Amino acid sequence: MTDATADVDALVRLLGPTRAVLFDFDGPVCDLFGGRSTRDVAEEVKRVARRYWGTLDPDVSACADSHGILLRLRDMYDRPSPRPRCRRPLELAERIVAQQEARAVGRATPTPYVADLVDALLDLGMRLVMVSNNAEEPIRTYLETHGLDTKFERIFGRDQDDARHMKPDPHCVKRARQHLELPAASCLMVGDQLTDLKAARSAGTCFLGYTRDEGRAEGMRQDGADFVVSSHLTVLAGARKLLGSGASCRVM
Repeated sequence: MTDATADVDALVRLLGPTRAVLFDFDGPVCDLFGGRSTRDVAEEVKRVARRYWGTLDPDVSACADSHGILLRLRDMYDRPSPRPRCRRPLELAERIVAQQEARAVGRATPTPYVADLVDALLDLGMRLVMVSNNAEEPIRTYLETHGLDTKFERIFGRDQDDARHMKPDPHCVKRARQHLELPAASCLMVGDQLTDLKAARSAGTCFLGYTRDEGRAEGMRQDGADFVVSSHLTVLAGARKLLGSGASCRVM
């Protein structure tokens, strides 16, 4: 797929006022699961939940992915029930999904050009943080393994106590903004899903879409993404052009 809007000058205009970049993890930074299904994890969560709650609601039973099952299980917990439901399945579900993510980081592959892009953004004086629906500890392990841990100042991952805070909810993006103490207009989120775009918009930040799926890219453009690319190489070209102009947002 070629970038329909691959205009380096437009990227320079987007990056120019940016003082912090908020990276999503799975997709923009690495390929966490390599196309592997998370159905097995969802099934394990359902087996555990049945031991405590008995019959599961239809939407929970039908769910076949790890993040979806966390949300649907939480929805079921919140619904009226003849008998109060304990929180234990929610706690165990979070643990099971986090363990799956921890196993996955060992074989996750870096997204092409992400390391070069990170260095270029840092050279521009930008601050980098992570905003993700994945658990924080697996992300931290990945960054340490790949020498990126000192380049991202904070990780804002999944709220282990409330799955409803996963994107498209802007919770992690807002936490990042509170940490950065920067105006929304000077923060740029990089994400690969429409849920990332929705979270960014809800939090008031700019959004750079990263996806090789043309249909998703078009959806991002229609929903107001500031820019969409299929490769970090395009963004890297913009960052390097901005560097070549002598621009920097570093506060001295």
